[in-house]
Amino acid sequence: MNLIKSKRTIFSFLLVIIFLTNACVKEDKLKQVKSPDASVHIKLEEVEGSLVYQLFKQEQLIVDTSVISILPNVSAKIVNAEIKKVDESWKPVWGQFSKIKNEYNELVLDILLADVKAKLYVRVFNKGVGFRYEIEGFKEGSEATFYCEYNLSNTNELFSPNGENPPLGPISIESLTKVKKQPRLLTPLVVKNSEDSYVSLLESDLYIAPQFGTIKFKFNTAKNLLAATNKTTLKGTKVTTPWRVILVEEKIGDLVTNTVPLNLATPNQIEDTSWIQPGKALWDWRVHDYKTVDGFVYGVDTESYIRFIDFAAEKNIKYFLIDAHWYTKTTKGHFDITEKLDLDKVSKYAKTKGVKLILYYDRHKGDFGDDELFSHFASLGMSGIKYGFMGNNVAFTSDAIQQSAKNHLLVDFHDSPVPFTGMERTFPNAITREYCHAQQDSRKAFTPETFIKMALVNAIQGPLDMNNGNFDLIGINKGDRLKGPKKKNTYFSTVASEAARTLVIYSGLVCLPDAPEAYAKKADLFEFIQKMSVGKWDESRVLSSKLDDHISTARRFGEEWFIGSVASKKGTSLDINLDFLEEGKSYAVTYYEDTKDTHGMNNPEAYQVRKGNVKKGAIVKAVMAPGGGHCMWIRPM
Repeated sequence: MNLIKSKRTIFSFLLVIIFLTNACVKEDKLKQVKSPDASVHIKLEEVEGSLVYQLFKQEQLIVDTSVISILPNVSAKIVNAEIKKVDESWKPVWGQFSKIKNEYNELVLDILLADVKAKLYVRVFNKGVGFRYEIEGFKEGSEATFYCEYNLSNTNELFSPNGENPPLGPISIESLTKVKKQPRLLTPLVVKNSEDSYVSLLESDLYIAPQFGTIKFKFNTAKNLLAATNKTTLKGTKVTTPWRVILVEEKIGDLVTNTVPLNLATPNQIEDTSWIQPGKALWDWRVHDYKTVDGFVYGVDTESYIRFIDFAAEKNIKYFLIDAHWYTKTTKGHFDITEKLDLDKVSKYAKTKGVKLILYYDRHKGDFGDDELFSHFASLGMSGIKYGFMGNNVAFTSDAIQQSAKNHLLVDFHDSPVPFTGMERTFPNAITREYCHAQQDSRKAFTPETFIKMALVNAIQGPLDMNNGNFDLIGINKGDRLKGPKKKNTYFSTVASEAARTLVIYSGLVCLPDAPEAYAKKADLFEFIQKMSVGKWDESRVLSSKLDDHISTARRFGEEWFIGSVASKKGTSLDINLDFLEEGKSYAVTYYEDTKDTHGMNNPEAYQVRKGNVKKGAIVKAVMAPGGGHCMWIRPM
């Protein structure tokens, strides 16, 4: 009996050893890391030669088992893993916040890809994650593709930017997996899951590796959403990829103020940033053919530009943006300037008035030459360049930003540019970009609903040049402008909404598209735009938002708060809780709002300005007309 009992004990002990050994082998292949507050959780595992991950939010599975790789068709083996913690803060040159907390836990995996060494960095923040590969020891000329799957639920819905058209969505993933021709899905892609929480898929720090290009989304044969880069020929001794980013928020509006992509971007590369000043700009393009009460007609000429500069100086507007048609053609190293414009006189006059100039350029009228372009603009006395129609070329755009910086020029990219998320941290002279629809030509793409969608989807990638703030809505709808809507009476908005939009859309350069006289006629409403900061915000938050319905945004500069709200064509009423004000203080508030008679199409220029007092916790009912808006300027008494 004792012998039998002893044998049983030995057998049980061996089983325990075998179980523990198997568990250790399995644990060796499974790596995990959580966010500092433990709300976001990533599991990574080596499965049959592939590296796969799962993403959880509060133990809810957000992204199921998905492959992440760098060398196609090469087996991956985890050889080491380390975890480190970072908790720090940094100050941007400009942005939605004056100080940004950078807190994360990072898992670093040493991986063997056949005989090639690689590292996978996995940074987990409280509101998102970032993946980046670093690869070395490769054979010169090898091809790499940063490949990342997102195994999402079929019940999820997608929203995507769509160039100068209304953003796509909601599109159910189930429907996309059944169609042969898939729509073009762009970054930042927004995913709404069945629990009404939101995810955004995008990338950051393209600056570090422009050769990979921007990501392209599609569904693979396994019906998983896939983001892949260009096939890239590896050169040098080490290559680092951009960050693949997944933002996780409970409210869609919080995706717009999420700082994870900025934290992942390369820190500021410009030593002296004193010349980089965000601000408002008057803009001539949409004012051509505007006729004043004294009979003056705006055009591309010296007198028109003098008027813009005078108004900018009077209202403390930092910039005047001169758009296309200032030159008729260009050849190598030379511009033919239109005969009615004395650009040298305008430049010198602006300097005497303390107004800085930004000048437009694109290659449609000839190639001046990029090597000389930026230094030439600086020699003309310009403070910035608006670069047109250069498209989604990452390497070209990165070089243009750096060349601009060398010549102390701000740069604003026009018409479907690279969504260079985080670039305003790395090169803060990259002041804004038109990654949206910002024209009056096509009303199909600029309805109140489209504005709200773009403010919640396109804006996730960074600063937008959307050119909001038209005050002469009746005149524009009548066709009084050379560059107005192609179809008359299609501009659905109110002047209160236009004022609010200049705050809602985050940008380092707020380009105001209307004539000085249009703003002067409504000086009490223009006060909201005039008083608000641009770019140098201490704090920003989206108070309330709903796709196709409304958005309400609050931004703080010092002790002053500016709040802008915009409604769809249906109009709406919001209860805005001022619980973010300081306890025990009394505040003066000015309201800029629609009236009971305002209507975005039938009576767009009716508005009212009134004043009052508020304290922390006050509830303000913002009543917005169809296509309308509501603004508040709040400051301590």
